[in-house]
Amino acid sequence: MVAVLEHQVEAVRRRLAQAAGCDSEEMAITRNASEALENAQYGIDLKPGDEVLTTDQDYPRMLTTFAQRERREGIVLKTISFPVPPPSMDDLYRRFEQAVTPRTKLILFCHITNRTGQIFPVRRICQMARERNIPTIIDGAHAFSHFPYQISDLDCDYYGTSLHKWTYAPIGTGFLYVRKSRIAGTWSMMASDKTQAGDIRKFEEIGTHPAANHNAISEALVFNENLGVDRKAARLRYLRDRWAKRLAQNPKCRILHSPDPAQSCGIGFLAFTGGIDGGKMREALWSKYNIVTTYMPHTEYSGLRVTPNIYSTLREVDFFASMVEKELAL
Repeated sequence: MVAVLEHQVEAVRRRLAQAAGCDSEEMAITRNASEALENAQYGIDLKPGDEVLTTDQDYPRMLTTFAQRERREGIVLKTISFPVPPPSMDDLYRRFEQAVTPRTKLILFCHITNRTGQIFPVRRICQMARERNIPTIIDGAHAFSHFPYQISDLDCDYYGTSLHKWTYAPIGTGFLYVRKSRIAGTWSMMASDKTQAGDIRKFEEIGTHPAANHNAISEALVFNENLGVDRKAARLRYLRDRWAKRLAQNPKCRILHSPDPAQSCGIGFLAFTGGIDGGKMREALWSKYNIVTTYMPHTEYSGLRVTPNIYSTLREVDFFASMVEKELAL
């Protein structure tokens, strides 16, 4: 394991960096997006009163991470809200720009949310933050291998993702991108020696772990390269639109993901009117028809996240829409 298998992570690092569009010395292999992002969230020095800006629709674990720093260190967690779907990318950008204050020392937001699948104007927000010397952390848990982009085009400082989602690598794989100029100034979540200060590998210090998981990432990358991310994204949008456009005609349904291809891809969101309980709908779809959806409650809306993948057939997608219609007619 030590002499042979573990060393193969360097080949994985190079392949992954090439696919992601960054330098391999900016690419740390992690076990998931949470581990990747928390390295950045905990690794950046903040003082009491420093503001961290994010949204109230970011992933709960990431919000909890900053909430713990708020309780422990006296930082200020500041969240912004936005309608679903938002009217435009410009609207999302302005919400961030207007929320920045002289005390804002860090910005975290999703590339694409895990809720309604809203894609954010990452580059514009990051460039606005860079002009103010505010580092940016991007939660890309659902973005990588989902739709085409390169990290080098985003102009962010940190980027974390899970690879078991849309890349289809084993559970227990992810990566953290750190801009090279930020590595030395970012503490690793688990202890690393001072000689490792500028080494991206310090974020991989987790003790003994299976090499097979991270080595298998290369096989997943080959599979995705054979598909082609543009073709893959087009297929995911097609499958989502197939059920969404049909159910949008039902007066008891509301579609809360954006129809704009620049603002959404494979993740769709189905809400209901007339007091219909989305949680009970999720349970009925699962218990009666073996259909998996995710109930996503929020203070401003609730409903079902619906995510067909490339292996989903048209028959399965149509069956889902038919069973929703059947349950709504009961």
